Amino acid sequence: MCLLLSCCSHQHFGFVNGQLIGSPGKKCELYSCGFYFAFKRLKTFRLICSTEGLEQLEAQTNFTKRELQVLYRGFKNECPSGVVNEETFKQIYAQFFPHGDASMYAHYLFNAFDTAQNGSVKFEDFVMALSILLRGTVHEKLRWTFNLYDINKDGCINKEEMMDIVKAIYDMMGKYTYPVLKEDAPRQHVEVFFQKMDKNKDGVVTLDEFIESCQEVRTKL
Repeated sequence: MCLLLSCCSHQHFGFVNGQLIGSPGKKCELYSCGFYFAFKRLKTFRLICSTEGLEQLEAQTNFTKRELQVLYRGFKNECPSGVVNEETFKQIYAQFFPHGDASMYAHYLFNAFDTAQNGSVKFEDFVMALSILLRGTVHEKLRWTFNLYDINKDGCINKEEMMDIVKAIYDMMGKYTYPVLKEDAPRQHVEVFFQKMDKNKDGVVTLDEFIESCQEVRTKL
């Protein structure tokens, strides 16, 4: 089974059988986490959005005006109020992963989208993050992924934070996985993560260590 780390260009980084790897040609993290499905679903909508707002977002993101219109109409269809709260976010994720419990992963992901930390995500927040995850540079994607894992936002990832994220991913995937996961699989993956990424062995992974480790994997491919 593959535990996702990040999405870099066309590279898919993750843990497979305890090894940190990158596999070219696979769908990125968005596919596994539901973003890809949501993005495809939003493409079915036609949209309306102010010209001024579209032009501003077009300048700030990697989406075309037409793509922004599609995303906006889909966002408004799902969230008529113009904002999405955490509970709605969890409900959407529950649809993507009906055989697991996606609530905790959705919680962490929502916090990563909620850059203002005010308990709500506006369309601008949503599309800025989506732009990075789908079309950002390798560095931008890694920085965003690091921010997701850095739960307490202190600038580094400790083992407790990584364990929380890993457990949330396993819970989201549910018990119907093949091969069947061992009970201590999350702990093993966290240990491998820190062996690979904690360069100075101080018990935490900094942004620089995270980016360096992921780029080392990418360079070897």
